[in-house]
This record gives sequence, C-alpha cells and structure tokens, in this order.
Amino acid sequence: MTALLEAVDLAKHFPVAAGLFGRTSAPVRAVDGVSFQVRAGETFAIVGESGCGKSTVARLVLRLIEPTRGTLRLEGRDLSTLSARVLRKARGELQIVFQDPYGSLNPRMTVGDMLHEPLVLHEVVPAAQRTQRVHELLSLVGLRADDARRYPHEFSGGQRQRLAIARALAPAPKVIVCDEPVSALDVSIQAQILNLLADLQRRFALAYVFISHDLGVVRQVATRIAVMYLGRFVETGTADEVLSCPRHPYTRALLAAVPVPVPGARQRAAVIAGDVPNPLAPPAGCHFHPRCPHAIDRCRVEVPIVETTGAGGATVACLRWRELEAVPSSIPRRAHNPALVRLQAAFAERHMSNL
Repeated sequence: MTALLEAVDLAKHFPVAAGLFGRTSAPVRAVDGVSFQVRAGETFAIVGESGCGKSTVARLVLRLIEPTRGTLRLEGRDLSTLSARVLRKARGELQIVFQDPYGSLNPRMTVGDMLHEPLVLHEVVPAAQRTQRVHELLSLVGLRADDARRYPHEFSGGQRQRLAIARALAPAPKVIVCDEPVSALDVSIQAQILNLLADLQRRFALAYVFISHDLGVVRQVATRIAVMYLGRFVETGTADEVLSCPRHPYTRALLAAVPVPVPGARQRAAVIAGDVPNPLAPPAGCHFHPRCPHAIDRCRVEVPIVETTGAGGATVACLRWRELEAVPSSIPRRAHNPALVRLQAAFAERHMSNL
C-alpha cells in the first residue's frame, strides 16, 4: 500500500546563542534524521521520554516549523516545494489535536464559530450547508447540536477534547497528528477519547501520528511504533514486535517502567538510572550508553547504524542487539473490575439519555 505520509531523513537543529556577543554555539539536534511512513487507516506512534524530540516531529509534519534537512511528502507531494496557495490547501489534509484541550480552543468564540472557521477557510462545504455540517461534526464526537451555542469553559475536559477532535475533522483531513491527546485527562475519560479516535479512524480511514510517553496508551491504539531517544529512532516495528519482543535496551527500560495496576501481577524489572543527557552536548557514540546496563567500550565511540531485525521491516539502532537475548515482554491491560465496568455502563447510559 502506498504511504499517505512519508518522512525521509527529517531533521531539525535549533541554534543556541551563548556568550557576551551572542555567538552561536553547537546547535540542539532536536530531531536528527528520522524516517517513517504512515498509511491510510494506520496509527504510527512515537514514544519516548520528555525532551526526546517527539513534539518537534509533530510540528515538522505540520510544517509549523521548517526542517533543517530532509523531505516530507503527503501523497507523493513534497510539502517543502509547494507554493503558499497550494500549501494552504494542503494544510486542510494535515490536522492536529493538542495535549491541552482548553489551551487549544479560543475562549472568546462559541463552539459553532470555531467549527465554522475551518469550513470557511478550506471551503469544505457550501455556505448554506455549514451549519448542518457543524451539527454533524458535533454528533460525530458525541455532543449535541445545541452545544454549538456554548463556550469552551462550559464543557468538561473530556468534552473539550471532543471539541478539539471535531475541529480537526472539520476540513476533512487525511492525517491527524495527536500530540499527547489524553495525557491531561482522567483515566476513565482517556478510554472514551481513545475509543472515539479508533471509531473515527475506521469510519474515515484516517492516518494518525500519535505522540505519547505512555506505553499503556500506545498499546491500545498503535499499528506501528517508533521509540525515540535524543532526536533519533532507536527501534521501530509493529506494535506487537516492539511491545512483545523489544530489542533495544531503552525500549526494555520503558516497558519495565510501566506500572501494573494489579498488586503482585509481576515483578518490575530494574529501570534505567540517571537523566536524559544534555542535548547541547550529547554523549559520543551511542547516545544511550551512559544509562545502558549493557554498554561496552565500543558503545562509547561508535554510532550505531539502523539495522533491520526481521522480515517485517522492524529496525533497531544498537551495536549489541544480536548478542542480547530477545526478552519477551508485555504490558498487561488494566485489570477487569466488575464494579468499575458497571459504573462506566451506568454513566454511559445516563449520558446517552441526556442527549
């Protein structure tokens, strides 16, 4: 299947001024040459610790910032070569759902005005049909048509995220970047939003670039996963490959750090020590070697190349991945709690009766 979105050697370096006269020192390599493809109906998840470059990738995909090098293609079109007029039209095909639903909504605009705006900007439907389209968008995300008259502060956090999703759907996009879309929500609301995103993906064959630090969330939604560390992908593959049989020590450490909500379910393996190195002066060789329990002298001087680990196209950037035994791993789903299930069912029934 042809890729809907493709990035080739995408990089972003931010110059840093230092000293009395503001001379430019070594740049921060926020994204240092990543490549990936996303197909229609697929969710490509990027995971890693804070500061690894995940959100910078999201902004590069949307061309909110310009890359230092690399190519980004949407349906085969190089976005860097598009004229301003053509790029404006292409922006309707690339949308984003931000982490903070309240911060991403204009508090001075009603919901109806916010949803009308992209319809006018991208000329999605004729003027006579825009109000009907606004009502359809609200219905798609589980809200009522008369909510169009309300303001963002009148909604709960989960409802505001539904509004943000409705706004992203308004210009009929093909790719939606989800930048930590549920990390600011309660756990029970997270499940609702993830189910909504999955339903919309099935209905409209949407492609998602899903940014998250929570592997428990990623497990529920991802088709393929890229694990990122200091601006580089250290492991990629299908969700089953990466989560059930991780090859890179960093991926294993992230999996070991996932809390298990069942006491005594399993012993947690030792997690990595220390902090992420200073991106202004990253370690020589493998960037992960100061925190890696398997590092050897070679890791301190040699930069690992990205190698394919199997027929499925999974990759890993580790000098010792062949020597390290593949350790089966898994992230258990949340424990089945009958009382919680009954409570959620009652809440859903009451919510639907109020619509």
